[in-house]
Amino acid sequence: MPSARLAPDAAAYYTTQSTFSGPGELAPLYAALPADPGELGRIARDLTIHRMEGDAFGYAIPEDRLHHDAETRYIDDILRIITDRNSAPLTEPRAPGDRFVGICRDIALLHCSFLRHVGVPARLRSGFADYFGTDGFHHDHVVTEYWDARRGWLLADAELTDPAIAARYAVPFDPMDVPRDRFLVAGAAWQAIRAGEADPTTFGLLIPEATLTGAWFVAGNVRLDLAALNRTETLLWDIWGAGADDDAGMTDALRDLYDEAARVAGNEVRYEAARELFAGNDGLRTPRTVRCLAAFNGPHDVELRA
Repeated sequence: MPSARLAPDAAAYYTTQSTFSGPGELAPLYAALPADPGELGRIARDLTIHRMEGDAFGYAIPEDRLHHDAETRYIDDILRIITDRNSAPLTEPRAPGDRFVGICRDIALLHCSFLRHVGVPARLRSGFADYFGTDGFHHDHVVTEYWDARRGWLLADAELTDPAIAARYAVPFDPMDVPRDRFLVAGAAWQAIRAGEADPTTFGLLIPEATLTGAWFVAGNVRLDLAALNRTETLLWDIWGAGADDDAGMTDALRDLYDEAARVAGNEVRYEAARELFAGNDGLRTPRTVRCLAAFNGPHDVELRA
């Protein structure tokens, strides 16, 4: 198979840590990390536990950790929580009680941070997975996309690198090579809905706190995905800019805006166009202050790090 090529500016951009992914003064913790993307995915997985999978690990997650850990945006703060609970090297798996309690975004961001550190171009992708046990439904989800020198950009779901979790959902594929018809990046999901090829009510979030589905929700994920492609990897419940609260609020102008965003932020990312659209559009660009719709701590405004 011929080697893939990544433009030097894109390679440099996606191997550089962001404000969100950088370990900061805790960078020495990364000294012993291996170079293999799969091994890095498993390390990220073994440092974290999803806030909704305590039962899978036989662990009752303390309520205060659900509140505190879930609102942690930045990798250096995540690393502090992990090492405060267990000071062993990051390459040593943690017991559930020593892990960071987060969601898919946190696992993927930790994996992305590791990959960037070892020189592998990597970025977060927001979208929808069909492999979490609900027939016909596409679950709100975040994975890592990393550059493979032979095959180009691959999707990786580090959450599935734990064999027990992969078996729980009967996942038949390599977590380091998620098929693009099993995880739809948000732009691809939006385009399928707009073309009449997908039902918008089958895309969204199904959790005890809320059921949120529809084209408006997919549009919000397109905004998140475009931000992540610009190394702005916010919490999934940080909101800003142009959007709606339901499908009734989706105007023609909003649909046109997200048509444009989906064209540059699909399976094939138009790197320069994605950078220009994000920088030049007030409805899409992440401002310094965002509205956080925190599930546990309640809605509030947050000023992001510069």
